[in-house]
Amino acid sequence: MTRSELIAIMASRSEALKVADIEHIVDTIIDTMTEALADGRRIELRGFGSFSVKERSARIARNPRTGASVKVPARRTLNFKAGKNLRDALNDRG
Repeated sequence: MTRSELIAIMASRSEALKVADIEHIVDTIIDTMTEALADGRRIELRGFGSFSVKERSARIARNPRTGASVKVPARRTLNFKAGKNLRDALNDRG
């Protein structure tokens, strides 16, 4: 599902909100979540799941083609863990 598809679905389910209002709401939610994760905070949406940031330390890896050693810098990665309601919905429809 794309951002525009999400907005269209939300607009079809709400007669009280205009599409522009829904776009603003979606943008605000995404921006707020992005800022929180960039600050290293955890986001938990009960029933849906939780997002957290994990630190990966610098390491030496190998290029599989040449076998040469490559320095991989430290970085932060996003981790998502599905909540119980989401897992149940996925398994009920699967």
